[in-house]
Amino acid sequence: MAAIEIFEDDAFSVPALTAAINEQPFVPGRLAELGLFEEEGVTTLTVQVEKDGETLALVPAGERGTSGLVVNGSKRILLPFNTVHLPERFAIKADEIQGIRAFGQQTELQAVQDVVNKRLAKARRQLDATHEFHRMGALNGYVMDADGRTVLLDIYDRFGLKPIEIEMELATAGTDVRVKCVDALDAQEEALGATTSNGARAFCGKNFWRALIAHQSVKKTYEGTQYAAALRSDGRESFEFGGITWERYRGKVAGIAFVPDDEARLVPEGVPGLCITRFAPADYMDTVNTEGLPYYSQLEMMQFKKGVAGEAQSNPLHLVTRPRSIIRLKR
Repeated sequence: MAAIEIFEDDAFSVPALTAAINEQPFVPGRLAELGLFEEEGVTTLTVQVEKDGETLALVPAGERGTSGLVVNGSKRILLPFNTVHLPERFAIKADEIQGIRAFGQQTELQAVQDVVNKRLAKARRQLDATHEFHRMGALNGYVMDADGRTVLLDIYDRFGLKPIEIEMELATAGTDVRVKCVDALDAQEEALGATTSNGARAFCGKNFWRALIAHQSVKKTYEGTQYAAALRSDGRESFEFGGITWERYRGKVAGIAFVPDDEARLVPEGVPGLCITRFAPADYMDTVNTEGLPYYSQLEMMQFKKGVAGEAQSNPLHLVTRPRSIIRLKR
């Protein structure tokens, strides 16, 4: 039988637990799968962002007393963005550990680690879902809290920008959707300026998606071609049309869809530094002034050794540096 004192082993130190939660099997969201957001750790809780016209650029950290980024011209603005603290708590009671029976080749320590890893895996899944929600929020221009209503970061308002919206007119039978795609891509190209992309992908809400795949202009394009089989395949599968890869996006929190049901988000692909994620260090003594990691975890003994209290956390900032290049498509 394992005893509660087993948690005094170095296997449950902050570095060991942090390594364990970062190694947990990843539960992917679609944006994470595509790798749209470039991830990097920072040593501070605040990320300085420079706005030059409609372009946002990260400001590198420097040593105190040394020269920093040279900001030229009156149009450039330097603004701080705070990372978001996402803590989770869990508890492992002494009875849960006492009930473990070592068997076979598994040691008591390994058996207890299995219990801890299960809790870490659950915490990791919830943090992954939150990251996906914040990433899509950055594409929408509004990073929301878990209730789906509280705005943590309004990117457009912060930089005095307005989103570009294009009516696709999918409810009108005579609409040439391909021409509408050209309008959307032109608007995106103009927002990117001299920066080029290698493609565009649209994440569609459920009503927008249904209207798109049912529109005669789209269906006729595939009829009588080698791609006609796409009309008979699963209506939820992604497809290419008008120079855009279209896909249905699933995801809700508190009953609110990540992408509004009647809209789509057109995102340029292959643009370096367009979508960025920065991770700040945890609020532990062990991690002060260290480069941030995506996830952290640690345990501490409960009062009277009733069990151990655990915590997992992440401290991200998800941001789009050229927000007007994310085109809002209306049904």
